[in-house]
Amino acid sequence: MKFSANLGFLWTEMTLPAAIIAAAEAGFDAVECHWPYDVSAPSVRSALRETGLPMLGLNTRRGGRGENGLSALPGRVGDARAAIDEALAYAQETQTQAVHVMAGFAEGAKARDTFLETLRYACEQAGERMILIEPLNMFDAPGYFLQTTDQAAAIIDDVGAPNLKLMFDCYHVQRTEGTVIPRLEALLPMIGHVQVASAPDRGPPDHGDLEYAHVWKALNRLGWERPIGAEYKPVGPTSETLDWLADLRAAASR
Repeated sequence: MKFSANLGFLWTEMTLPAAIIAAAEAGFDAVECHWPYDVSAPSVRSALRETGLPMLGLNTRRGGRGENGLSALPGRVGDARAAIDEALAYAQETQTQAVHVMAGFAEGAKARDTFLETLRYACEQAGERMILIEPLNMFDAPGYFLQTTDQAAAIIDDVGAPNLKLMFDCYHVQRTEGTVIPRLEALLPMIGHVQVASAPDRGPPDHGDLEYAHVWKALNRLGWERPIGAEYKPVGPTSETLDWLADLRAAASR
């Protein structure tokens, strides 16, 4: 089982290139991030080459103050496309494998139509690069357009692009739906990335309402081979929250 360090939450006290190196030293197999745009792509590319780690994904920009994405906002199609173009260009420079297109705060049929239109644009511009959409739970992101895996699955079906996939965040699914393993089983063909954190506190995946020992077994049984994203909020230094990773590595070596 392989793991990716989400550098939007882990080692945030470091620059992004330094965090990439820290993730490699900690034994992660890949990295991912949120919004890297204030860091030059060549410096990120250099750190990735130095460590040999792939960058799995990055997000489109949130937008202005109080926004959480633009792609489902009627009247903001031009801004949403510009954010997608920027993300894809950065992904190309850093050889990042996927771009998460953030929907934003919206609701209703017009927002859905806007999201479909914007996703079709993203998928066309991405070529073979993966485009991801992610449902966010209603507690952390009230009013976010995309809230459930059923809603995401219907959108993926309607867009009909082979490179549009679901970002399955076990934390969000547990908080909203509470049926993580059955949803993994049902949605596996359309899942492009899996992320983990404890629920409900979004800490390391070693405690809380979701028993990750069962999740690991389910992912192994389902044949999941891509690195799993550790997108959790550490309390204290990241290096002091990695016992879960060391335990899994030790178990795998026995």
